[in-house]
Amino acid sequence: MSIISDNLIAIRSRMKSAADRVGRQVSDIRLVAVSKTYPPSVIREAWEVGQRVFGENRVQDALPKILELPAEAEWHFIGHLQSNKIRKALPAFELIHGVDNPELAIQINRIAGEMGLTASVLLETNVSGEASKFGFSPDALRQNLEDLLSLPNLCVKGLMTMAPYSEDPENARPVFSALRKLRDELASKTQHPLPELSMGMSGDFEVAIEEGATIVRIGSSIFGHR
Repeated sequence: MSIISDNLIAIRSRMKSAADRVGRQVSDIRLVAVSKTYPPSVIREAWEVGQRVFGENRVQDALPKILELPAEAEWHFIGHLQSNKIRKALPAFELIHGVDNPELAIQINRIAGEMGLTASVLLETNVSGEASKFGFSPDALRQNLEDLLSLPNLCVKGLMTMAPYSEDPENARPVFSALRKLRDELASKTQHPLPELSMGMSGDFEVAIEEGATIVRIGSSIFGHR
């Protein structure tokens, strides 16, 4: 077996253990293999041992990879989507993780309508309040969500966040817990389920799963460091 295969087996085992600890089914949690910066040959190794969902953060880098991998592969856009890349991104990606302001949501909705598509998105939420991070503040999300849910060509699947980097994954727990509680609050208020919570990366995905993540984004622990 390859190193990538061994890494995926280890990651999936850790995901199951984290889910078991809180009485969840690991089948309810999707692993996005963050394939940005890696060539198609490396991504194909992961595909051949059963990985099906991949994450890219640059549209122009992703499109050639998408053409080289099997058509059944699922691609998520996990970066900051520039407005001039929307038209190319929408047909290529199953889910856009980082819609971080109302203007971007409105543009995606308009272009999706022009293309006859419905765009599935997550709303990026800056729970920790870090100035360096994109995303809605919790209060801004409360103020804007009803309008975003009314956009006819936008399907809001849930929320996404990134915790501040820390050597100790426990430091991420309050951020992940806060996102889950915010999701629950908003879902109750709007009667829109918002089922997806995309949170947790290589250093803290187990804590994220314990706090309710339905999608974890893992790159270096699968593919290694470039």
